Amino acid sequence: MTTQESGYFTEENSAEVVIARNEGAEDARLKEVMAVLIRHLHAAVKEIEPTQEEWFRAIMFLTDTGHMCNEWRQEFILLSDVLGVSMLVDAINNRKPSGASESTVLGPFHVDGAPELPLGSNICLDRKGEPMLVRGRILDTGGRPIAGARIDVWQANDEGFYDVQQKGIQPDFNLRGVFRSDASGAYWFRGVKPKFYPIPDDGPVGKLLGALGRHPYRPAHLHYIIGAEGFETLTTHIFDPDDPYIASDAVFGVKRSLMAEFVPVDDPARIAEAGFDGPFLEVEHDFVLAPAGAKAS
Repeated sequence: MTTQESGYFTEENSAEVVIARNEGAEDARLKEVMAVLIRHLHAAVKEIEPTQEEWFRAIMFLTDTGHMCNEWRQEFILLSDVLGVSMLVDAINNRKPSGASESTVLGPFHVDGAPELPLGSNICLDRKGEPMLVRGRILDTGGRPIAGARIDVWQANDEGFYDVQQKGIQPDFNLRGVFRSDASGAYWFRGVKPKFYPIPDDGPVGKLLGALGRHPYRPAHLHYIIGAEGFETLTTHIFDPDDPYIASDAVFGVKRSLMAEFVPVDDPARIAEAGFDGPFLEVEHDFVLAPAGAKAS
């Protein structure tokens, strides 16, 4: 009897027998991953003791999740998101040295090819919403400015929609832009205050959230991808701490260090200086990039 044939399947030794059957796998990493998954899956089944009907419902849930996927929607990623697995994988793969800004999930609405704009430009092309000035600096972990950092920003509008969700309603590349930090590491641009919005909840993942008594909303945020030569690229958000969903993000993307106050400004001199016609919100947040190859501390 070979190693792969060792033992007959019983309730007690189920995981070990299945893992042994995979001994001939040529890919060592695949064998390792499958052993861990099998061990934990069998342990979960033994703890839950599902009925045949319950197990079939679980299989049909996964089947329905697969049927919901197409070229523009990935329901399994959504499932990963709402179970917190996407953020856990992000955390494991983005461990930072002390002082570096934290990352969070990319999200499904990033678009390549956004225009590179001069600092101070208004990314809100349709001028709808509450005006906002966003500013800050790009720094290294020693507090030194990083000049010429590439800052790719995008956001939802005041109704909670991205331009790609409202083709023909919002202009292309509305609320998107690429900027470069100046010699002092500073960046600034104009936009509008974003609004919270729901993740797609018309499929099996949305039904699961409803059954669990959970809402589908993400709190208002701005997206960033920040890169500079010699530094790790940072994919992150900043969040409005006063948003009603700030403590219950459906995809667990909020981190305390990524909150930024949205401060009302009504001083006429400040309004004129910022290039607005009336009162606006000012948001200030610095980002600290980790050196390329730096290890977490």
